Amino acid sequence: MTPNQRTFSLWVIPAALAIGIGLFALLIAGASFLRPASAVARNGTAVITVIFAPTSTPVLPTLAITPTATPGPGEATIGAIGTGMYVQISGTGGDGLRLRKEPGTGTDVMFMGYEAEVFKVVDGPQDADGYVWWYLTAPYDANRSGWAASNYLTVIELSP
Repeated sequence: MTPNQRTFSLWVIPAALAIGIGLFALLIAGASFLRPASAVARNGTAVITVIFAPTSTPVLPTLAITPTATPGPGEATIGAIGTGMYVQISGTGGDGLRLRKEPGTGTDVMFMGYEAEVFKVVDGPQDADGYVWWYLTAPYDANRSGWAASNYLTVIELSP
């Protein structure tokens, strides 16, 4: 071998290696441009919006229930409430009527009965806190039951 042939073969190896590395780098760069963007980049950045509560809370009006005279035993009048009858909430001005766990104004409220909602009288009467209380149950949902003051109940007749 002559010296020219040996030097030629020595520089060809590093040149081929450099060309191979360059082609590999171009292949990796091309593949990164062709793949889809990451999920984080597609969805964007999360933004938290804080919504503050109003500064003042409106005060709900309280109902002032005025006691009325109730007929005693044997003094049944037209429209008098009795067990087995159907009654309708009325006279609340659309505010509804609180049906309670026990008779009395200081007992737990079970739920709010709507104006014109119909209930069946199941038990009562009981006197507590100056009112006459009746235990009512909604004919369509046995879970809607509780004690209600008779001042806001009107007897109704359901047609069969």
